[in-house]
Amino acid sequence: MSSVNTESGKPECHGDAESRIHHHRHNNASGHQANTDSTEHQDLIIEGAGCASCVGKIESALKQVTGVTAAEMNFAQRTVSVTGNAAVAELINAVEKAGYNAKVSTAENDEDALDEKEKADWAYYKKLMREMTIALSLGVPLMIYSVTVGEMTVGTTGERIAWLIVGLLTLGVMVFSGKHFFVGAWQSFKNHSANMDTLIALGTGTAWVYSMVVVFVPEMVPEMARHVYFEASAMIIGLIDLGLALELKARGRTSEAIKRLIGLQPKTARVVRDNKELDIAIDQVLLNDVVRVRPGEKIPVDGEVIEGHTAIDESMLTGEPMPVEKAVGDTLAAGTINKTGSILFKATRVGKDTALAQIINMVKRAQNSKPPIGRLADVISAYFVPVVMIIAVSSALVWLNFGPDPAVAYAIVSATTVLIIACPCALGLATPMSVMVGVGKAAEAGVLIRNGEALQTASKITAMILDKTGTITLGAPKVTDVIIAGKYDEQTVLQLAATLESGSEHPLAMAIVESAQERNLQRDIETGKVSNFNAIAGHGVEAEVDGKTLLFGNEKLMRERGIDLGNFVEKAQVLAADAKTPMYFAIDNIFAAIIAVADPIKDDSIAAIKRLQHSGIRVVMLTGDNRDTAKAVANKAGITEFFAEVLPEEKSKKVQELQMQGEIVGMTGDGINDAPALAIANVGFAIGTGTDVAIESADITLMRGSLHGLADAIAVSKATLRNIKQNLFGAFIYNAAGVPFAAGVLYPFFGLLLSPVIAGAAMAFSSLTVVSNANRLRLFKAQEH
Repeated sequence: MSSVNTESGKPECHGDAESRIHHHRHNNASGHQANTDSTEHQDLIIEGAGCASCVGKIESALKQVTGVTAAEMNFAQRTVSVTGNAAVAELINAVEKAGYNAKVSTAENDEDALDEKEKADWAYYKKLMREMTIALSLGVPLMIYSVTVGEMTVGTTGERIAWLIVGLLTLGVMVFSGKHFFVGAWQSFKNHSANMDTLIALGTGTAWVYSMVVVFVPEMVPEMARHVYFEASAMIIGLIDLGLALELKARGRTSEAIKRLIGLQPKTARVVRDNKELDIAIDQVLLNDVVRVRPGEKIPVDGEVIEGHTAIDESMLTGEPMPVEKAVGDTLAAGTINKTGSILFKATRVGKDTALAQIINMVKRAQNSKPPIGRLADVISAYFVPVVMIIAVSSALVWLNFGPDPAVAYAIVSATTVLIIACPCALGLATPMSVMVGVGKAAEAGVLIRNGEALQTASKITAMILDKTGTITLGAPKVTDVIIAGKYDEQTVLQLAATLESGSEHPLAMAIVESAQERNLQRDIETGKVSNFNAIAGHGVEAEVDGKTLLFGNEKLMRERGIDLGNFVEKAQVLAADAKTPMYFAIDNIFAAIIAVADPIKDDSIAAIKRLQHSGIRVVMLTGDNRDTAKAVANKAGITEFFAEVLPEEKSKKVQELQMQGEIVGMTGDGINDAPALAIANVGFAIGTGTDVAIESADITLMRGSLHGLADAIAVSKATLRNIKQNLFGAFIYNAAGVPFAAGVLYPFFGLLLSPVIAGAAMAFSSLTVVSNANRLRLFKAQEH
């Protein structure tokens, strides 16, 4: 199917783009359904990843597998997305060699996968809470004892026996509640690396071993240093388990956008086969099946209306609140809601090929991807753990050599506290949590962000180029004015003009026919008899309709036929100056009316452009139309800078010109003729409506035709990046600032030394703080319009 571009007069090859999208979707579908021996795309569930440094190790291990072209881990969800042609067994083996566990989801669809993950998360949450309860059941009484009774020292035989029992109980806690830390640390050690588990295991393990040495051979330790730290080991493990449990619970809220999108698709569909209506499972609907949908029901698959008329609520896909009228020939998207009439439609896309399935896939991919600022966090984390271990050892040596008595005890406390407080788990969560919520929030508003880089770059845009036709304007001519000059009323004039033009495929002619149809003149047009039709090149048309001689064309045609236009030429000139195309209409050689046609500016384009300008963005309009029309549209839209008579292949040069001026350029177009400009821009925005969204042609796709979606996308991008920076600052500053205090920098001045227990609590709850801050994005609302 093709339509005429009103700017260039050339057909737009929508079919080519659509076939390309179908091809892409087909590949995705087949990849998803591939067997477990070889795959184009595979999601693995990762177990044992504790901090951001794990991300780099897992991705690196997978990328080294032959056939893997890309591997992106979502640390917040503990999943990794692998692209390439490699055996699943090899992928799992690579992850295990890196020191972690991996498994393939057994779910058959997205909804089952989400349910499977929620069940696994809930089971893990309950396990962590059990482990926390056991650890704190020992740690809290010991902590209360140390505060109320006094020093936990070993002096007498009775104290040795009592603390031996406590030490064995603490060992039980470390095995039951902290085993996963020690297993993870050992796996990392075998792979010559270190992570969060390494720090926790070293810290708590050192405190326990030192305490047991004091219990068994107290004479090896100076009398002043005969202090046990069993409460530190138990409390630290308990508090970190609690922090992980609360983080896991808060983390589950970030996938609400995916849940909501998946929940849009109904479980069953009512198909018509052999003249019988059958309710069948959604995955049994076949291409070209005829489906019935009654009022209030959801559209099960993508399709085309073949019978009936209704209004469809597309708000969950497009963010547009107003229902959209649908009649025979119109397209339907899976997941939207039928509001009024009963309709029959033919299934055109099913299963993984539906627009909804593609949107879900796109949102998931974007949530997995990392913006540049996120990759920085991974690099920092990779170096942070070994640096912290060096600082811990150095701190212990300083205390041993220069510290007051008991130097050994102070050395143990400072090293343990440094190891615990420096755990970079909060740093690893900082970016993925915000990206997940931000991309989901955008999807709810009908804005599909393709990757994390586009999400970040959109916040920095300084100049926005807008294509005119179909972006600022509706993209299709409409009758804007009917100025009556004679005895015939407006309805009669439109009915006759539409009847005259009913056989033409010219955009202006089609606009007149559509205008008449909107006024319920369809029957009059169909019954009207056209004879002696004659197209006059460069002038207009003439014919006889119902016995009346009609002339319809430009001023030159009227002058040649000797028709008096009076003062209506001046009125036509005013219309032309307002970006409208005036046409003269005569009945029986008497001037009857001016009918003006234009491609009108969308109702909300002006307000949306103001939003962009108010946020400091330079707005530029590009069009292939003539300068006068472009100027009129630009003036109406409030745009001061525009380029007219620009060919499609020249649009990318205009983008480059702005980039050469130092601008970060966003390009907004229909994603087809504007593809070169969209590709070369810093961020390409495709305007799309309905199911034919040019997903592959831009970094960000606006599901509805409104430019408010553009302003919303930039607003969400800015809010998300701001949230990421807050998280990174909080997490990194916390780690960086906490280490010197843990090492004892305040002791010489104030006699203060940070307790390992306080360090454990602070480290555990820093992750919860990051997750909570990311979830604040769920409350974000773009500027009202």
